[in-house]
Amino acid sequence: MKFPRPRLSRRPLLAAAALATLAALAPGALALAPGGLPAPEKGLNLLVVGIDSRKNVTAEEKERFHLGGKECDCTDVMMLVHVSAANDRVEVVSLPRDSLTSFPAGHRDRRTGRTHAAHQAKINNAWAEGGSAFAVETVESMTGLPVHRYLEIDFRRFMDTVDRVDGGVPVCTEQPLKDPSTGIDLQPGTKRVAGGEALQYVRSRKADGQMDFGRIRKQQQFVVNTLHRLHDGILDDPERLKAFAATLRGTAAAERGISEAELLTLAAHLRDLPPERMEFATVPVRGFNPDIEGVGSTLAWDEEGAAEVFGRLAEDQPLPAAGAVTPSQIPAAVYRPATGSSLICP
Repeated sequence: MKFPRPRLSRRPLLAAAALATLAALAPGALALAPGGLPAPEKGLNLLVVGIDSRKNVTAEEKERFHLGGKECDCTDVMMLVHVSAANDRVEVVSLPRDSLTSFPAGHRDRRTGRTHAAHQAKINNAWAEGGSAFAVETVESMTGLPVHRYLEIDFRRFMDTVDRVDGGVPVCTEQPLKDPSTGIDLQPGTKRVAGGEALQYVRSRKADGQMDFGRIRKQQQFVVNTLHRLHDGILDDPERLKAFAATLRGTAAAERGISEAELLTLAAHLRDLPPERMEFATVPVRGFNPDIEGVGSTLAWDEEGAAEVFGRLAEDQPLPAAGAVTPSQIPAAVYRPATGSSLICP
């Protein structure tokens, strides 16, 4: 599935010099903000992925937080974050891990070194086959949007980052949440969780009957509540904020990977953004595809609805309203944008 790409070519940008060169060749198309953070004319797009990796997780943590199992070595979370050019809005669109896509011929498998023929796959396998660069390329191909920066978080870094928030991050539920796979067991109400329990929460997809779509909503809610908690001291303490950004960013190198300095610049740009100016959604989904040999059960995007969503972001406009998209055949997947303020736990 592909949507038309923007007319302006967006090649990988590896250094500030390359950014400056592009800005000179296409005045106004891509300016350079303080700290080296790109400031595109139509807003900044950041791809955030969560990797199912237990690297550096201790045996005790694996047992305590139900992290045994086999890691998929793939992206369990993919969020496309659009920051408006005026820094007065943020739109977050989650891309379900089972979304069906097609990989082109010629890319090299990072695990085997083999060159692949064109084939169908789930979107979360892009990272598994080709690493961060291929994951970015796949998202750009499916959405028609340029990805300016990339942030990759594994289990270890997620837990350590949450533990940087003194007192934990609130999670809340109206119904009991009990998932034997992740070990999460929450009663109705609000509870603050630290790193390990937070990971159980954002990984849970069997507690509410909403499959991966329920998990996506938990992840979006967790993002909002984490950002909300940063106002309780971290944003006003340069040393704590720098430590938080360093932990979140980690040390792994990635093409177009956002730097610690750029994260701090972004935090400065958005520190006073109210939660009602943030909007969260899942890409419009039509339904399930028939099982594909070697791929399994996959999701089909609603092509018209997805084109409307990504077309709005391409023009630096807010997301379309729920009624502007044809309802999904999957009740749990109905396109329904939510403001950040509606996701904050009481």
